[in-house]
Parts: sequence; C-alpha cells; structure tokens
Amino acid sequence: MSKYASLKEEAWAANVEIPLRGLALYTWGNVSAFDPALAVFAIKPSGVPYPDLKAEDMVVVDLEGKVVEGKLNPSSDTPTHMVLYRDFNTKDKTPVRGIIHTHSTYAVAWSQACKSVPLFGTTHADHIQTAVPCTPYLSREAVEKDYELETGNLIVEMFHKGLAGTADRCGAGAPLDPAEVQMALVGGHGPFAWGGNAAKALYNGAVLEEVARMAILTLQINPEAGTLPAYIIDKHYRRKHGPNAYYGQKGSK
Repeated sequence: MSKYASLKEEAWAANVEIPLRGLALYTWGNVSAFDPALAVFAIKPSGVPYPDLKAEDMVVVDLEGKVVEGKLNPSSDTPTHMVLYRDFNTKDKTPVRGIIHTHSTYAVAWSQACKSVPLFGTTHADHIQTAVPCTPYLSREAVEKDYELETGNLIVEMFHKGLAGTADRCGAGAPLDPAEVQMALVGGHGPFAWGGNAAKALYNGAVLEEVARMAILTLQINPEAGTLPAYIIDKHYRRKHGPNAYYGQKGSK
C-alpha cells in the first residue's frame, strides 16, 4: 500500500463533498490535503467529474510542484495550493493542512465585484472577526508569467502586507493572520479557504459561500446596512474560539 494512501483518502473524501455542499457545478473546484511530515499534498486530478473520482486518483505533489505519485494530471490550481502551504505553514507557522478552491455562486459574485464580504452578522462573526478579504485583479504581468502560482502569491501578499479596505476592524492595510482569517477571495476569480485538515477546509469553504449569500441578501433588504458592532463580533467569536469558549461540548472538536 502506498505511504500516501491515507492522505489521498482524506483529499478524496473532501472533494466528493464539494457538489453535495452545493459549492460547484461539473468540475469547478478542488480540495487538497497536506502532510507536513512528508512535505507533500494530495489534490484532485484536473477535470475529473466528482462522481467518477476514486481515492487512488488523487495526485500527490511536493512543495516544489513535482508530482511524486499519481497517473493523472493534478488540478490546474495546484501551484496556488503549493504557495499557500509553503508560505502559511513555514513562514506564519499556521497549521494549514487542507485547502479548498471552488467557483461557488455567491462567493464568486463578491470576487467578480472585487469586494470584500462585509461582516454583517453573527454567523460570519462565529468564524472570523473581519470582512472576508478580496484581492485586486492579478496584473497582466503576473497572468502572463505564471497565472496559478501568482494567484497564490497575491493571496499571500494580501495577508502579509494587508490591502486597504479589506480588513474590517484591522484598519486599512493591516496584515491578516491566516490562522484566524481562513478564507479569502481573489478578485475576478473566486474563493479559497483552508483549515487544519481537508474536511475543515471544506467546512470553511461552505461557510464562506453562506456568509457571502447572506451578505448579498442583507444589502438587497437594506443597502445601507452597517457592520455588526465590535462588542457583538467579539462575543460571538470568543464564545467559540477564545480561551474561555463555551460553545459545544467539552472535549469535542
């Protein structure tokens, strides 16, 4: 049995959930799972329909982008995943073990508008304390140089340097912590999310799509809607993630 079998199984299980969660039509999305000890990640093969996927079809890639196991071509978004794993894990020390990218409808709508998703309510605040940040468009030079690699670099740049207007409550241009803000939009393209394993990345991708949908509906009802007050944001986030968190059952994950 391959030493990557469990990693491929983890990636496969998350990928087949993508259409079940309403996050993609056809083959419009992928999830990867990362093993820091082996410094490799397993990712969906490019263009293979979800119903046809098998665990053994997952492609294993190292952090230099080299395929180390697999007969199929990896997702075209593989370089983006590689950049995020390499940077967020080794530089920020963030435990990123899974990444998802889809073209889910509402998150893509915000991406196409090049707008961060405002933090309007407690569902959003339960997961992150800021707006969901959105990058600008990639430059022509970046697209022509290495599109998918530069997409990852653009996300990383936004998190390290910050971009004006993306980090609600962090101040214009404030850096973002990928351990706390586990989702982002790429201008004109779509959503990326990550987490401590592939299943958590899938969860965060679904959360991103739902809060994006809620935000659009909020603005349709009240175009002048304001950001949720800071004290409510803090309460909701900390009751799930703070040192004295009390949401859920003790010992549960």
